[in-house]
Amino acid sequence: MKQAPNFSLPDQDGDVKTLVDYSGKWLVLYFYPKDNTPGCTTEACSFRDERDAIADFGNAEVVGVSKDTVKSHKKFIDEHHLNFTLLSDTEHKTIEAYDSWKLKKFMGKEYLGTERNTFIIDPEGNIAKEYRGVNPTDHAVQIIDDLKTLQASI
Repeated sequence: MKQAPNFSLPDQDGDVKTLVDYSGKWLVLYFYPKDNTPGCTTEACSFRDERDAIADFGNAEVVGVSKDTVKSHKKFIDEHHLNFTLLSDTEHKTIEAYDSWKLKKFMGKEYLGTERNTFIIDPEGNIAKEYRGVNPTDHAVQIIDDLKTLQASI
């Protein structure tokens, strides 16, 4: 396993969070392209609906990261009653550190943007599992199953 890259980013309330803040807990760190877009809303609401089940396994926390602003995150959380932290990475440095800033295509045009990726980080700060290009609909349920397996192997 490799060490998860550290981060220092403001949450939806402007409070700075770092990887160290989650030491001793399992962390589900997910990266997504943009607040209030169809796929990202589906994924966020899925995490919202499964958050309690995720938290039941090893005190796991869910944290989302996008390049949207603190203000945008606050609105996204309020609009969809999200029950977890969103971090703002407007300079996409953490997104890049987790190899989630990629060349993408939309309607024939190429651009740099955030890939929909998730990382399960163990209580010691190591990446225990990573998911690339996830399906926003059923991904949260997959996380629960994988947390059970990962925690059973410790």
